[in-house]
Parts: sequence; structure tokens; C-alpha cells
Amino acid sequence: MKKYISILGSTGSVGLTSLKIIDKKKNQLKCYLLSANKNFTIICKQIEIYKPKLFIINDPLTFAKVKKKYKKRNIKILNSFKNVKLSQKIDITISAIPGIIGLEPTLKMIQHSKKILIANKESIICGWNLIKRNASKFKTKIIPVDSEHFSIYQLLKNHDLREINKIYITASGGPFLKYSKNQLKKITPRDALKHPKWKMGKKITIDSSTLMNKILELIEAQKLFKIPNKKLDIIIHPNSIVHAIIELKNGLIKTILHETSMIIPLANAIFEKDLNINDFLKPKKNKGNLIFENLFFEKVDDKIFPIINIKNKVNEYPSTPIIINASNEILVDQFLKKKIPFLAIFKIIITILNNSNYKKYAIREPKNISQINKIDFWARSKTFEEIKLNYG
Repeated sequence: MKKYISILGSTGSVGLTSLKIIDKKKNQLKCYLLSANKNFTIICKQIEIYKPKLFIINDPLTFAKVKKKYKKRNIKILNSFKNVKLSQKIDITISAIPGIIGLEPTLKMIQHSKKILIANKESIICGWNLIKRNASKFKTKIIPVDSEHFSIYQLLKNHDLREINKIYITASGGPFLKYSKNQLKKITPRDALKHPKWKMGKKITIDSSTLMNKILELIEAQKLFKIPNKKLDIIIHPNSIVHAIIELKNGLIKTILHETSMIIPLANAIFEKDLNINDFLKPKKNKGNLIFENLFFEKVDDKIFPIINIKNKVNEYPSTPIIINASNEILVDQFLKKKIPFLAIFKIIITILNNSNYKKYAIREPKNISQINKIDFWARSKTFEEIKLNYG
């Protein structure tokens, strides 16, 4: 029997990778629901190829165009998750809408899915308590599929947290690992989007260049696995082959290594057991070179990655992560639009965390999406104020 798959964010990097997996296993997997924002061409192509029963399109203009084009087809096209009503539980939903806007669709689909593969770190960072509560209520399994958290998930299967001395999240160092402080002042969006190892969306690629992606992943790991901050650290690993390391109290160190392809965590999370990765990836000509090449690790240099200095601030108050995430989303967007310099991303986040009203919002423990949105809105508003004050 085929498994029904839903993909939230089907035109993004993770969504397209997920569809490649479906392409290889059409006898086992079938698209049920897809969602996207406004890439009209790709949306139409996906409707033609995958024939989902339901397509949700967030952007009003794109929604109207697609709805008109396929009005005579046997496909339901909606512009909101609020009206989604399904007659059956979907086997697997892949949550890959970037940013905080991915939280509400994720919560909605938990009640309609047997298993959620979550690649949207912002949803975990800002709304993990809501996700966890819904998953428990609807008996939905949650599996993280970011390569780092999927690796930690696998490594922790046979270990209690009491056995663990330290967990290391690895960072490639992005394109600016060997830059000087002066060079960082001249970075353009084009420079920052040239990641040496991974092919990802624009937002996460910029986060990788600042190392904010690792700050967010650290928060994510705390929430997913109940790991205290003191047991987590970030380490630079330019090879990008080791995705997580656990150091046990008994002296043993365990790692998970795999090549830089999201197909590996995604395919493993979809199939869990009966999987031959060579069904999806071309086998290496020189098998073994991937693992036995020279592996390098180094400490994070806070002169190149000053954002590492907020590592010990992320647990200051319950909603500090929401504020950090919201401010960073605005700053990345403004940097990509060439409204602010690269180094302003870190400087303005620090300014927001030192704002006189910061504690008033950060100290709140949100109980629902509305409360999360209020904290998120404050952080975004203050970030825009700082941009206007300093950069016009």
C-alpha cells in the first residue's frame, strides 16, 4: 500500500529534495497535499507531475492564477490551512516552510498526520511546547530532519542524557571561515550566498555565513531533546561530513558521518528501516574516501563569528529565542535587499537584547500562537526601528 505524503513548502530546497525521493519510489509514495507561496511556474509543474489532491498557496495573486488555471481539474486549491479538512490521516508530512510562518501549518498538519518530519527550525524554536502538546494529543511522531538534529536523534537512541558529557553541533564555517575582520566589512549578499558545501535556500545560507544557523540549532536541540545548554557546544568542521558528536562520560565519542545531501536524513526519516541510499544517490566511485579523508575541527573564532557570543544568552528568559529568531529574520531579509551591511546583523540583535523593554517580552511564556506572534511582532518592530535609526 502506498504511503501518502504531504509537503509544506514544496517549492523550497527541502521540498524539492523530498519530491526527488518520491520520484524514485513512485510505487511506494504518493503526494497528497502540497503547499507553496508564489512560484507560479513550479507550482503548476508540481500539479501536472504529482497530481496532489490538495494544493495550498499562500500568496493571494498566485493562488488566484493557479485556481483559475486548474478550475476544471480534480484538485482542491486553497489559500489557507484554516479550511483544511481531511477524511484520513496522512502517513507523513514534511514541514519545510521557512520562518515563523511555518508554525501554524505545522500545528494544523500534526492533527492530520501519523508522522511529521520537521525541517522548519523556527517552528521548534518559537513553538515547541505547542508542537509537543499537539503531537501528544494526536499521537503523531515527530522526527527532526535537519542533518544535525537527525544525527543527534540517531545517536541518542541508545543513550540516556545522564550518560552524556557533551554534544557538539558541527558548523562548516560557511564562506567566510578564513576572512579577516576587515574583509567582513565588505561582504555583499552575493558573497554570503556562496556556501562551500551545501545547496540551501537564501535565508539559511545567510544564517550559515553568520553562524546564526548554529545558534538556532543549539536552541532547537535543547527543546527537541531536553538537553541543557551546558551540555551543548558548537564546533567548526569545514569538511561538513560529521554532523553531530556525542562525548560520553565513559570516555567514548560517537559521531554520525554522511555526505552533504539532505536526501540522506529525509530518506532515512521517511523509510526508517528498509532503505538503500544508493536508490537515491549515485554510488561513489572510490567508496570509503568520504569517511577516511582528513577531518578537521576547530573552535569558533568570535572575531569572525561574533554571533557566537549570544550562545549563553539564549536561555535567559522563556521567549528570548522567539526574539532572537524574529530579529534575525528581519535582518537577513534587509541584508539580502542591501539595506544593511553584513556586520549589522549581529550588532542589531545585541541591541535588541539590551533594549529596555526586552525583558518585558522575553519573560513571557507563550501559551498559544497569538501570544507568540505578539512577542515576535515586538522584536520585528524594534529591529526595523534600529535599522531606520542607523541605516536610514
